[in-house]
Amino acid sequence: MRPPLRFVQAKPALPAPLGRLEELAHNLLWDWSPNIRSLFARIDHRLWKETGANPVALLGRVGQERLEELASDVNFLAHFGGACEELDAYKARPAWFQTEHVEHANLRIAYFSAEFGITPCLPIYSGGLGVLAGDHLKSASDLGLPLMGVGLLYQEGYFRQVLNADGWQMERYPPNDFHNLPIQLVRRPDGSAVSIYVQFPGRHVHAQVWRVEVGRVPLFLLDTNVDLNRPEDRGITRSLYGGGVELRIQQLMILGIGGFRALVEMGLEPTVCHMNEGHAGLLGVERARHLMQRHSIPYELARDLAEDGNLFTTHTPVPAGFDVFGRDLVERHASAYAASVGMSVDEFMKLGRRKQGDQSEPLNMAILAVRHAVRRNAVSALHGKVSRRMAQDRGAWQHWPEEEVPIGHITNGVHLRSVIAPEMERLLDRYLSPDWRERLYDPETWKSVDAIPDEELWRTHSELRMQLVLYVRERLAWQAGRRGGDPIEIEHAAAALDPDALTIGFARRFATYKRATLLFSDLDRLDRLVDGRRVQFVFAGKAHPADLPAKELIKQISGHVKSDRFFHSVAFLEDYDIEVARHMVRGVDVWLNNPQRPREASGTSGMKVVPNGGLNCSILDGWWDEGYTPEVGWAIGNGEDYESGRDELEANALYEALERRVRPCFYERDARDLPQRWIQMMKAGMRQLAPFFNTDRMVRDYCDQYYLAAARQFRVSIDDPEASRTRVEWKHRIRETWPRVRITRVEGPQAEARVGERFQVEAEVDLAGLSPEDVRVELYHGQVDALNEMTEPSTVPMEPVGTSGNLNRFRGALGLGDSGRVGYTVRVIPSHADILVPHEMTHIRWAEGS
Repeated sequence: MRPPLRFVQAKPALPAPLGRLEELAHNLLWDWSPNIRSLFARIDHRLWKETGANPVALLGRVGQERLEELASDVNFLAHFGGACEELDAYKARPAWFQTEHVEHANLRIAYFSAEFGITPCLPIYSGGLGVLAGDHLKSASDLGLPLMGVGLLYQEGYFRQVLNADGWQMERYPPNDFHNLPIQLVRRPDGSAVSIYVQFPGRHVHAQVWRVEVGRVPLFLLDTNVDLNRPEDRGITRSLYGGGVELRIQQLMILGIGGFRALVEMGLEPTVCHMNEGHAGLLGVERARHLMQRHSIPYELARDLAEDGNLFTTHTPVPAGFDVFGRDLVERHASAYAASVGMSVDEFMKLGRRKQGDQSEPLNMAILAVRHAVRRNAVSALHGKVSRRMAQDRGAWQHWPEEEVPIGHITNGVHLRSVIAPEMERLLDRYLSPDWRERLYDPETWKSVDAIPDEELWRTHSELRMQLVLYVRERLAWQAGRRGGDPIEIEHAAAALDPDALTIGFARRFATYKRATLLFSDLDRLDRLVDGRRVQFVFAGKAHPADLPAKELIKQISGHVKSDRFFHSVAFLEDYDIEVARHMVRGVDVWLNNPQRPREASGTSGMKVVPNGGLNCSILDGWWDEGYTPEVGWAIGNGEDYESGRDELEANALYEALERRVRPCFYERDARDLPQRWIQMMKAGMRQLAPFFNTDRMVRDYCDQYYLAAARQFRVSIDDPEASRTRVEWKHRIRETWPRVRITRVEGPQAEARVGERFQVEAEVDLAGLSPEDVRVELYHGQVDALNEMTEPSTVPMEPVGTSGNLNRFRGALGLGDSGRVGYTVRVIPSHADILVPHEMTHIRWAEGS
């Protein structure tokens, strides 16, 4: 039996001269500040490594004698003083937002995500989605945006990966010790912990709130492991993606509902809410419920107000990627919450159904989010096209042309200061403008890379490759020792890879569509490619614990790595995380990516090699579809969408690229042993790609294109709720009437006309009682191709010109600018000065036969 315990948190007894060390440790600016990181490593290199580069844990374990010694070390104190000055200056300086958007001083943006990948010692992320969310916060901090992150604090986080002797992935779930992480419990002025609750059937589930300082941006994390909860509810935030659908819906209720309530409880009610994926879809419902109660208005009106200030970002290029929950599950977990919103379970289900009357359809979290956000975006140009096609095929915009489906795109980026190697950073310090870190998004910043002498750039990158090789050898030896490997395996680890050989990296989540084993399609051809150790590969990545086919891919690669043919030239690094990724993206020469197009929504790992002088060789999918030019890397294939049977074709294209283009370019040297063509590609990549594919540019785009517009619209709605009520009533009238709206006749030329001529088109429309001011009648036209598909269509407004009995007549003129076949038709859509169409209303009526 374990006796009941009382707890006291022992904090380091810092000598007076080092009093601010704890403040430095709790602000994650150290993650992207080499100066502050090196300060903590200097305290005790061994402990720094043992604690996983966690300064809070380091300070909790370092001996008092060592602290006293440092307090009288003038060199350390000088370094410490510089670190404090850096933190103070960073937090105090006016950044981009403060100088460009002074009129929005009262703006508050809340960014909701199920995971955040900020630093390795805070393992509450699984992969790219979480790392992107972490980078979003970092750039928001750098740019001075008034943004807050909201997520969950997982007791176990994502799993730690171990491969057994057969190469099969095993999972470990070590618990996070919250009191030794750079997080702090949020407390009220009286010292009590801030907490909220969410209604579950028959009970309330409570959550306390932790705060993480990410530069000058706070991240709030909810934790249900509190005494007020039942044992099973205490485990809701136990693990990330570790349970079934029961746990999943519970977590998403805490994230969306509880997260918004936590902000309100802390007096931080946001102006704009950003839902990063459908995981936070219930935020839209909770925000509407909050307004419903505050203003004593019905849910429909409250939702109309709330959605003006909400943004939904989708990262999923396939319908199967969204969270869906059946009616029984929703009733079991969310019936009490639905009742608090004044809904039955069936009414609640309709909020997340594509076809609201289909009783068999589950609640889809992405659809729920879409229905509670006026603004929506995808995460690359290609993903925008895919998302619009999905929404058109399966959603409310099925009668709209694909290009008009209201899903925009903001291409993802990476936080460059988090991934750029210190050695490369020092090189850029010498040749870029002094303020280059504050102007990463400016193409002018990166033009100066051309001034870097070729020898210096190549020497710096070669040093990074050497560091990667040494890291791989150390990691492989550690992996072998951890699973009890024999001395031969450890000996092989010490000789793995060649620091001068062309080094190619492949690391990501091992979903089957990413095709991690495509490189091994022809082992003889791969053997010839690596012959003489002239080409070598470093692999890393985790498979979801329940994804057995993905685990099988890891096992296959592990088998090849151990074979006599490849053990010198191919390595697999276990337990892929942010730290492993940083070593890889800094040291590889080429980043390889070969997914099934167009299933990579964006991908960001390949962006991270760019500021370190790395190049990309990839399928034209996600970000590479818009980033690729022959000057900056290589394409595998010609941008064909994947279909069954293409694996062999694309494996051959991959080998062709590596054999005929990549390898020869790397080993083509001048008299100074410099690969001139390769170095020019490195510079072109940094110059062309770095200023765009970074989160500073990305967050600026979110601010300028979405956040500020959403804030303005939300404030107008809140300031004039009566106008919003009128708007909702107008929407209701349109919905009721629209099934009876018809275009009864269209008159216009149907034979030939001359270029330069203008002709009239007239239409008769039955508005079913609506007025001409309630609609916009448009002439829709454009050149047509051989398949009678319209290319680059456009619209011309048609004006009301009278009535014919109960019908309204509209007329528009069309000019012919080019020869060729022109298609045209007429359509009617709702029109209201304060409503975005088709963002808010998807109604459209085409002329019969169109």
